[in-house]
Amino acid sequence: QLQLVESGGGLVQPGESLRLSCAASGLGGNYYAIGWFRQAPGKEREGLSCISSNGGLTKYADSVKGRFTISRDNAKNTVYLQMNSLKPEDTAVYYCAGVRLFIGGLGPSEYRYWGKGTQVTVSS
Repeated sequence: QLQLVESGGGLVQPGESLRLSCAASGLGGNYYAIGWFRQAPGKEREGLSCISSNGGLTKYADSVKGRFTISRDNAKNTVYLQMNSLKPEDTAVYYCAGVRLFIGGLGPSEYRYWGKGTQVTVSS
């Protein structure tokens, strides 16, 4: 069983940055690929980025490519999402999710374990 807890959300102005963290616990946490997702009110959950268990493979959605960077520190059992040049349309609840068998996709249905999310609000 994998437990995931997101942190680092908050209120920022357009153009600013935030770094989200996803802390994993449970047996074999470092053997899971992790994805970051977001969901804005009235919209479907959107896959943003994912990273393989050893960090060697990453993938980004076009909507965040060049602005967001995913990374992981397996010594700390933590995956990060560095978000730069934030825009008002980035406002959403951000979730991390884990899966043991990584196929490199950003579809929410591909991930089994989910955190409860952290709110990111970008507003002037």
